[in-house]
Amino acid sequence: MVSQTLTITNPSGLHLRPAGNLCNEAMKYRSLVTFSFDGGTFNAKSVLSVLGACVKCGDEIELVCEGADEQEAMEALAGAIRSGLGE
Repeated sequence: MVSQTLTITNPSGLHLRPAGNLCNEAMKYRSLVTFSFDGGTFNAKSVLSVLGACVKCGDEIELVCEGADEQEAMEALAGAIRSGLGE
């Protein structure tokens, strides 16, 4: 299991488009990909779960990857989040 704390930089937070981009990236990996925010744990492979987290610009999440390709998944997802998830 690997984890990393990341700050969301999207001006509108994780609304539909960046949430979808995060899910699409997470689904490329076999590992379980979740994130913790505001006391809850959310499935990064589910758009509804990501949207339900209500993550806003400037919020910090703890991204967790667990499985066979966890390191590769963490590097790709952390990079995608830092780059603004396509926005």
